[in-house]
Amino acid sequence: MALPVSVTSSVLDGSGLAARTTLDSELARELEALHAAGLLRSLYAVDRRDGQRVMVAGRWLADFSSNDYLGLATDPRVGSAAAAVLQRDQTGAAASRNLSGNHPLHESLETAIARLKGTEAALLFTSGFAANAGALPALADRSDAIYSDALNHASIVDGCRLSRATVRVFPHADLDALGGLLTADRGKFRRRLIVVEGVFSMDGDLFPLDGLIPLAREHDAAVFLDDAHGTGVMGAGGAGSAEHWGVGPAVDVTMGTLGKALGASGSFVAGSALLREYLLNRARTFVFTTGAPPALAAAALAAISVAQSEPWRRERLRANAARLKAGIEGLGYPVSAALPGHIVPVVLADVERTVRIGGLLLERGHLVGAIRPPSVPPGSARLRLTVTAAHDPDEIDALIDALGEALRITG
Repeated sequence: MALPVSVTSSVLDGSGLAARTTLDSELARELEALHAAGLLRSLYAVDRRDGQRVMVAGRWLADFSSNDYLGLATDPRVGSAAAAVLQRDQTGAAASRNLSGNHPLHESLETAIARLKGTEAALLFTSGFAANAGALPALADRSDAIYSDALNHASIVDGCRLSRATVRVFPHADLDALGGLLTADRGKFRRRLIVVEGVFSMDGDLFPLDGLIPLAREHDAAVFLDDAHGTGVMGAGGAGSAEHWGVGPAVDVTMGTLGKALGASGSFVAGSALLREYLLNRARTFVFTTGAPPALAAAALAAISVAQSEPWRRERLRANAARLKAGIEGLGYPVSAALPGHIVPVVLADVERTVRIGGLLLERGHLVGAIRPPSVPPGSARLRLTVTAAHDPDEIDALIDALGEALRITG
């Protein structure tokens, strides 16, 4: 089964509109270079979503590429909460929240997030990218230093750049290297901010927050935790990575998303009441954007309630993750014991082989992420397999069988 091609692909193969300007001609050459390198991306439409299944081009596929870890994106209680607000308040917030776009549901959701995270307060943003690209420049400037893990998400990288702070990139999860940088920089900057992910989006491993917090305190540095892939999943109560490591109150700034495990849309920054007040005034991606639709806030509120009242979702996710990890290891690809398991990379390195295996799995009815640079470093193209609470054990076993066959075919 071939996925529908994008307009971009049509332009490159000559069936679309010809380039009519100098800019179009230049862009066409650059897109052709991406195409030749196997790095050209295209879009396909997911017509319907039903738990762990998606319909693409009229065919149901088992989805092992989504971030819907708790299976809440299609939960009727989440959808009904949004629908009720749509009927009453219609669609948009109509203005930034600093003007007339603030809704009681926004504030109720922020209270619920703060309660989940164990913080004094929280502030909503429209996306995880907007949160990182707004909060980091608000918290650091030319007088400051940011220490960023080498595998941090692109939104963190861009937030660091926008801040104009001095940025030190340290080797992935290497506390010794980070400590050396902090020691060398002692006394040089007004403020020092360490930025890490709780669960890394492409590698699936955890940052050792239990070691990071005492190191940060030793050097009088603040910790900014991107917990997009840990919120709702990690920890006994689903509060996230800080709960998992037992360091919740010690994290200065926590970013999380509502569109992954919580199945809705948007993001937040949680921390002290002073932090919320400061970002409300200084984070440009909050101040200068329309507030999120109140219906999405209602959906996220419902999702938090379901996630907290149904711990079996996390338990089933962990069981499914263990099954997936065991299956991958059975194919000869060791999986780190440090992985929580809901994100499992199969690093193949070669771009062409990665894309081909993704296509073979698609033919067998399994949708997986074939990840290529720049989403991952050069030479580390991979299949990014994600499992959810909605998957059945038989579906996981079928994926493993299909993957084993695809690996053999492609050599």
